[in-house]
Amino acid sequence: MCTTCGCGAGETRIEGDALHEHVLADGTVLRHSHAADHPWRPRKVRGVPPEASPSAADDPAVATDDGALHYGHGPAGAHAPGLSQGQMVRIEQDILGKNDGLAAGNRAWLAARGILALNLVSSPGSGKTTLLVRTIEALQRRVPVCVVEGDQQTSFDAERIRATGAPALQINTGKGCHLDAHMVGRALERLAPPADSVLLIENVGNLVCPAAFDLGEAAKVVVLSVTEGEDKPLKYPDMFAAARLMLLNKTDLLPYLNFRVDDAIAYARRVNPALEVIQLSATSGAGFDAWLAWIDARRAEASVRVRDVAAGGEG
Repeated sequence: MCTTCGCGAGETRIEGDALHEHVLADGTVLRHSHAADHPWRPRKVRGVPPEASPSAADDPAVATDDGALHYGHGPAGAHAPGLSQGQMVRIEQDILGKNDGLAAGNRAWLAARGILALNLVSSPGSGKTTLLVRTIEALQRRVPVCVVEGDQQTSFDAERIRATGAPALQINTGKGCHLDAHMVGRALERLAPPADSVLLIENVGNLVCPAAFDLGEAAKVVVLSVTEGEDKPLKYPDMFAAARLMLLNKTDLLPYLNFRVDDAIAYARRVNPALEVIQLSATSGAGFDAWLAWIDARRAEASVRVRDVAAGGEG
């Protein structure tokens, strides 16, 4: 399980793959084949007998003057019933350590080919897929674009992407709430993005766990829509701290909302002072020139990395 949010190891399905994967907490991958697709079923949760429940003395929550309970003040920054803070820290170190090694491999593979990989993260419903579709339509006239789509279930978003003509691979994470470097590595094998292309990764809609998992991307791009609260960056600070760019999406709806743009940007930069911000609308296209220019600047950085890799190889 993921000790950050408590999600199950779950079942990962990579589109077009006859093998199903179960990834254990220590990173071990178990693969097996199914004769036919099986429907999603809610996970059965066994009841915990009263005598197994922790006592108040074992509860790590910190109470504040306003009566709130905070479970993020321990060394692990989280709480999982039945696990001590030390155990959680060791488990997370094992999981993230293995993931970071795989991410480094992905990053080296991408850098050697001049491929710009962007990891798009957000809450569900922020407009990531609509944003991707419009971005692909603008980019693919001059640069190849490939997409990795992450969702717990269905291939709906990959189908929308493929309708643009761009190659897309769906990854279903089952009970998992984020993509990891192993999944993206498998996707790179299947998609085989060409040199000097753009790889757009649409992560599972979730502002918690994707912040901790490096995929080998050049940058995380967090999408915040104006239909959400402007205080999201303070409620989910890890994601905004990990991102290089915040796209403030759905700005065409601002006349109909009470969303305070200046506050949203100020809150985001309180968490991450270096965070870049672009306001845009994936529906109307407003602000898209700035977004495309930002991508072009990152592509130029990718080209420099290729030259650095080549120079290092020659040495």
